[in-house]
Amino acid sequence: MTGSDKPIYEFRGPFGVPVQIQPGVLLLFVIFLSFSGSPSDLVYDLIFVSLLVMSIFLHEVGHAWGCLIQGIPVRRIVLHAGGGFCEHKRSPSPYENELIVAMGPIVNLVIWAVASMTWPLFGNGDLSWCVWVLSYINLFLAVLNLLPVHPLDGGKLFELALMRVLPPQTAHRISGGVGFVIALIWIPAMILCFFTLGLVLFFIPSVSAHWEMMRGDDLRRRT
Repeated sequence: MTGSDKPIYEFRGPFGVPVQIQPGVLLLFVIFLSFSGSPSDLVYDLIFVSLLVMSIFLHEVGHAWGCLIQGIPVRRIVLHAGGGFCEHKRSPSPYENELIVAMGPIVNLVIWAVASMTWPLFGNGDLSWCVWVLSYINLFLAVLNLLPVHPLDGGKLFELALMRVLPPQTAHRISGGVGFVIALIWIPAMILCFFTLGLVLFFIPSVSAHWEMMRGDDLRRRT
């Protein structure tokens, strides 16, 4: 994933990695806060979105750690309305990429495990609610990112796993076929999640991109 918007803020994150925040992050806050009712709801919604952005940031820090531990320099971490991405300075090998990709969901799962075990210790106050929300957000991010559809981590991991037993071109086409099926049912599933769970997703996988992957058209254009 790449971002074209100029960052509105930049700082040095963990491991000294530059972190850029794009304008879309502010849009994310505006969208969520626009549904707030009373002032108390506004505060809780602000906390929710802040925890969401922080969890996405830590997810990308996981990717950065997966790069740095293998000696792959990281150019930047970018946060935008649809999530974020970690950009490295050289292309990793498939084996290196396995750890890099996996570390994002692993970080979310670790946060979920710690938060879900500790939130009852804080009683019934606001702090307990914040820890519970942090647990819920990170479990959701982990499950979402592990779906075998591109460009999510699950799609990349699925293709990398196939590459261990199949030729890269075959693995790429199978991954595209599975992603194509998921992309077709994504919008109906998203509508169902909104009306049953109140979840709003700002990411829709590309049906055409997965169709090209399945047919191998994108591979032919590269050669």
